[in-house]
Amino acid sequence: MRTLPVTARGRASRSNDSSRYDAFTRGSFDDGWTEEDGEPAQLETTLTAEKARVVISRNDSPDIGFDRSINPYRGCEHGCIYCYARPSHAYMGLSPGLDFETKLFFKPEAAQLLERELAKRSYQPARIQLGANTDPYQPIERKLQITREILKVLARYKHPVGITTKNALVTRDIDILAPMAAQHLAAVSVSVTTLDRKLARAMEPRASTPDRRIEAIRQLAAAGIPAMIGFAPVIPGLNDHEMEAVLQRGAEAGAVQAHFTVLRLPLEIKDLFREWLEAERPDRARRVMSLVRQMRGGRDYDPEWGKRMRGEGPVAELIATRFRLAVRKFGLDRPFPPMELGLFQRPSADPNQMELFG
Repeated sequence: MRTLPVTARGRASRSNDSSRYDAFTRGSFDDGWTEEDGEPAQLETTLTAEKARVVISRNDSPDIGFDRSINPYRGCEHGCIYCYARPSHAYMGLSPGLDFETKLFFKPEAAQLLERELAKRSYQPARIQLGANTDPYQPIERKLQITREILKVLARYKHPVGITTKNALVTRDIDILAPMAAQHLAAVSVSVTTLDRKLARAMEPRASTPDRRIEAIRQLAAAGIPAMIGFAPVIPGLNDHEMEAVLQRGAEAGAVQAHFTVLRLPLEIKDLFREWLEAERPDRARRVMSLVRQMRGGRDYDPEWGKRMRGEGPVAELIATRFRLAVRKFGLDRPFPPMELGLFQRPSADPNQMELFG
């Protein structure tokens, strides 16, 4: 039987097993120490600058509402145990476990690269999503401010942007987002997975507290920025009973729309999540995984388009029905203003060339 390792303080992952691409494997082992012997030293976060050639990522996924995104960071210090971005660390020979939470990469020239890409004559504007993979407002953004510099570029050239985050740090940039929103150029989705502080601390150890995320929605809405509350992911048997309460809190704070996705467990995430679940909620682990498989045709995960976000079967249908009724009850079905594309002003291809009408 596998023995769970002692948890690193402030981290969700219980292991740091090798990536699926490594020629050699590494894993945890039981050396006899227990939690009664004392906590291990807290793991430090390391930052590495990444030399990128482009900053806008494209996708043609039919179940995602945008075709382009920007990810200022690889890895995420929030450490959400369910994060679907974890397997991407394997491409760099790193673990989707603790490495994903502690070995972070950033793009120092992201704003300059963005301006260069927007300047291309072939570029046609459409909403750019920040936070499609890892959170653009994770803790290191407070110091590096790469997301803020990206927003400055988008504001300067009147380019529409959508943001997804679970960090109240997004309110820092209201001074940029509010004028953009007044021109229908910005909207923000704040993810609130639970109102239970203890569960949030265990499941999303370095994200903002649930109350601070609700307060972020309140501040965004008060500034005239269209705000959405995301109940994502829905984990049946763990947080699904909170759906209506979370949506009500979001509506009271001023959110005008809501969305949800169900838990996704591709690749290494299935083992990381199961390991976490058995350690944090051993009384519910068997039941949760049974419900997850009922939504996934008997498997831990089904990647099929149209099913991967919502699942299928009676459990998934019940979740969708409850969500639909709650959205209607709390008035979270108001339309967002359409993103304005006609205001886009293409940057000069030559950064040294003065604008004719500066």
